[in-house]
Amino acid sequence: MNHSYLDHITITTPTLEAGARFVEQALGAIPQRGGEHPKMGTHNLFLRLGDSTFLEIIACNPNAKKPEKPRWFALDDINKDTLPQLKTWVARTENIHSVLESTSEPLGEIESMSRGGSNWLITIPRNGSIPFNGGAPALIQWQMKEHPAQNLKDFGLSLSKLQICHPEPERLAKLLGSINLKDKIDILHGVETKLTAFIDTPNGIREINV
Repeated sequence: MNHSYLDHITITTPTLEAGARFVEQALGAIPQRGGEHPKMGTHNLFLRLGDSTFLEIIACNPNAKKPEKPRWFALDDINKDTLPQLKTWVARTENIHSVLESTSEPLGEIESMSRGGSNWLITIPRNGSIPFNGGAPALIQWQMKEHPAQNLKDFGLSLSKLQICHPEPERLAKLLGSINLKDKIDILHGVETKLTAFIDTPNGIREINV
């Protein structure tokens, strides 16, 4: 049976600078430069949250050509006044095709991606939207020997818990069961979708949301 695991949490932001300030104020650590995604016209920053978990800050790259298709993570909907936000998350698997076939809800189409020396497969809805408004994960399959978190600076941070409020918690729970997610996600009922990450830091538990 193919399993999936919480791989990283994703903050969308108008600019990487705004996202970095948001994360530094919340966690007291400076995110590390990631790279560019030529296929999507985006770039990112990283913060290690464990041996195989990280926080990603992602934004449209102002120096890149706009892609022909919609950008991932609904980044085309962000404007300069949009606040950085913990918008969604990504689940890792070793067989993305098999896991995607078993999902109870559509998560998008499998695309091949690269950034520098990193290569992976990831699910992206054709219209660039975020499934379940961020409650459901994108699926990812890394195509390198080492997980990207291994090469990030260790600030002593770790992801303690991910909490998701959603208008249809039972439906979301069924979806996470269908991808055989092995990490526990707290799913609560909420009028709107909201993600909250509880991060263990040297100064105690801190929260990342909006």
